[in-house]
Amino acid sequence: MNSDDELYKMFLSGDIASYDQLLLRYGDHLIFYINGYMHDLQDSEDLMIESFARIMVKKPRIEAGCFKAYLYKTARNLASRFHEKQKYIQVFGFEDLSEEIADTVLTEEVLADQEREEVLHMCLDKIDPNMKEALWLFYFEGLSYTQIAEVMGLRYKQVDHLLSRGKQQMKAELLKQGVSNAYE
Repeated sequence: MNSDDELYKMFLSGDIASYDQLLLRYGDHLIFYINGYMHDLQDSEDLMIESFARIMVKKPRIEAGCFKAYLYKTARNLASRFHEKQKYIQVFGFEDLSEEIADTVLTEEVLADQEREEVLHMCLDKIDPNMKEALWLFYFEGLSYTQIAEVMGLRYKQVDHLLSRGKQQMKAELLKQGVSNAYE
């Protein structure tokens, strides 16, 4: 499997198929990330497409290992501009990220996973939106501290503090819900 850097270099050399691979690799994840701002999957999908289109048209110089962070930062900026145009601002949220499992038999394991996910989202909704976003980017999207700093427009140390305080607040909220070990 080619790395992001290899695929992007291939695209810059004229290989459109490599760009399609990047779109397939990050498209769905980016939609759900943007949906945390938009609370509308259609608008989120449109902004995902626009994010990729901007990179495709502008062909910016992206440092090695930074394609994903550049893509997420582009999407975040587009979502922010969208809200400015709409004259309202919503904070990052997780309300719409869970989807129902349709037409399947729910086993005890699936039910337990759904319950854990509901408790997790409920606790995430109770912490600061910036901490929530940083935790999301780190744990669910796998971005590094440096990449999160780039996406959120913060310094590395600020990301470190957000994640540290976010983990502490999440632990406190989980304890309030009776979860003492997140792996149980």
